[in-house]
Amino acid sequence: MGLGSVGTALLLGGLIAVVIAVMVAGLLEAVILAAVLGGVMLAVLTKDSHGKNVISRAGARVAWWSARSRGTHLYRSGPLGRALWGTYQLPGLAAPTRLSEHTDSYGRPFALLYTPATGSYSVVIGTEPDGAALVDQEQIDVWVADWGHWLANLGDEPGVEAASVTIETAPDSGTRLRREVEMNVDDDAPAFAREMLAEVVGRYPAGSSTVKAYVAVTFTAAPRAGGKKRTPDDMGRELAARLPGLTAGLQATGAGAAHPLSAQELCEAIRIAYDPAAALLIDEAHAAGETPELTWPDVGPSAAQASWGGYRHDSAYSVTWAMTSAPRGNVQSGVLARLLAPHRDIARKRVTLLYRPIDAARAAAIVEADLRAAEFRVTSTSKPAARDSLAVRAAQATASEEASGAGLVQFGILVTATVADLSKEADARAAIDNLGATARLRLRPVYGSQDSAFAAALPLGLVLPKHIKVPAELREKL
Repeated sequence: MGLGSVGTALLLGGLIAVVIAVMVAGLLEAVILAAVLGGVMLAVLTKDSHGKNVISRAGARVAWWSARSRGTHLYRSGPLGRALWGTYQLPGLAAPTRLSEHTDSYGRPFALLYTPATGSYSVVIGTEPDGAALVDQEQIDVWVADWGHWLANLGDEPGVEAASVTIETAPDSGTRLRREVEMNVDDDAPAFAREMLAEVVGRYPAGSSTVKAYVAVTFTAAPRAGGKKRTPDDMGRELAARLPGLTAGLQATGAGAAHPLSAQELCEAIRIAYDPAAALLIDEAHAAGETPELTWPDVGPSAAQASWGGYRHDSAYSVTWAMTSAPRGNVQSGVLARLLAPHRDIARKRVTLLYRPIDAARAAAIVEADLRAAEFRVTSTSKPAARDSLAVRAAQATASEEASGAGLVQFGILVTATVADLSKEADARAAIDNLGATARLRLRPVYGSQDSAFAAALPLGLVLPKHIKVPAELREKL
């Protein structure tokens, strides 16, 4: 009936309890117990279009009510905030993170984030994607294949827990263009050419957007199960020799020039995410040849408030969606093109792909179990559905590719839309709904956890399954 292993065990245990109740207590008590069991099974089996059953939706409502009653959905920081230390610390899941800076074997500084709650370290890599415009399809296919190899190699990297790719589109302030033109203009150039360049600098940034891409790789602090956790200095020395290989592999996937983000660059990216109004000030400071001094305890918002379906932070309002259903059938390389492209109704848009590599031993067991389950569904009836037959072929193809050396990863997608004006919230929601349909994705707002979803969509390397109270494996088996 669509129950998992835990749900099936619960049903069998309930039926045994009903039989015992008939023998010991009587028929009326057994009927009452059977009615309770039927209600629980109905709540588990009744699911909406996003695969959420009644129990999970009720649990989200109860958790949100508890958070509101305790006031944890409100955040005030700084000298006038509620925190005693008076800094602008990051809220929510990112609050306990600690930042340090190290140097890799190429002499490049890189930021290292430590999350004590999960015992993991994260390094963020900045990329300059080449894009698919005016690129042959053969070259795009090569990039896609190399990206698949890069993800598969993550499963062989020691200590890798997760990886995320964040594509962020935002309005272009025009300061980089103005700085580039001013640095290269010739003082002896004709007046007409100088006026034309000045007009281009003044008009071009209007309506234009900038695209930034980040890749966050998360490593476990313990080298082995039950081992001693490594310190930031130990982890920094180990990653110093491994980062050049990771960045070189990314360059072959069409990601362009890949380099690890320094502590200053990461602080600026997170500061702008929580307060988009600071982007113009930071760009102007860089255009003037100055570097704004930012420290990790000061990159958070001064005020934030999470609601059931949105998140207000400093000068902006954001809504985050999560993927509940991946595209079915064959997926082409350009399926996410419109979702990743800038949109006029959304001031800032952030699309984050979350990956959790699975080691080779577990991957083999998972694909074989999926194949057996698909074959059982087909052979259990005389008239199997077309979807079940297709699932068998897909499971066979996956098992064959895994046996030939392909990697297996769990993945998810988070989409964050940020607007500076609350009156444009409805337009942003409609735009994401339409873009999700063009990408063949089924997206659902992360109701009741907008603040956590917003932080998870940032390039911080947060591993969400480690932050939830009910393990994801248990919920999947229900």
